[in-house]
Amino acid sequence: MNREEAFEILKKYMKGEKYIKHSLAVEAIMKGLAKKLEPEKEEYWGIVGLLHDLDEEQCNWQEHPEVHGKTAVELLKKEGIEDEVLFDAICAHNPASGVKATTTLQKAVYAADPMSGFCNAIALCYPDKKIASVKIKSVLKRIPEKRFAAGANREAMLSIEKLGIEMEEFAEIALNSMKEIAEELGL
Repeated sequence: MNREEAFEILKKYMKGEKYIKHSLAVEAIMKGLAKKLEPEKEEYWGIVGLLHDLDEEQCNWQEHPEVHGKTAVELLKKEGIEDEVLFDAICAHNPASGVKATTTLQKAVYAADPMSGFCNAIALCYPDKKIASVKIKSVLKRIPEKRFAAGANREAMLSIEKLGIEMEEFAEIALNSMKEIAEELGL
């Protein structure tokens, strides 16, 4: 499956603009992480980020968090996709699915998912509401503030350090990656 095919599948199952923008942001961050960790797999890592929340509007994950990820896998299988690495990475971004993040790819998507929303929330605090205005130090300063972007899983974001990437570098990768697609994100 290439990126265009993945995006068509995403648009088939995901209609909410907010969710699509989130998926694009995670795709961008995953590609940024791949450039550092597995450059030869940049497109594949991007696809993992793009499809990680494929089932967002297709299952009742709020009441049954364990189905989030597993439902995405079933949707992909319905589309004729058979890719256990992709399936496990999608499930691993949600520990409630029962798949623990153990590979580099799985750990990356686990960290990238909340980081995208966190950076977005910071951008919205700026007068111009632009990701280009967000500084690395702003990301680092806000992480300990539990009430800010309370839904962003700090443990997941900080877990990037298990891949040998310091939080400051992760913030830089995330911000730069999101800045590259700022227009698509509306930021």
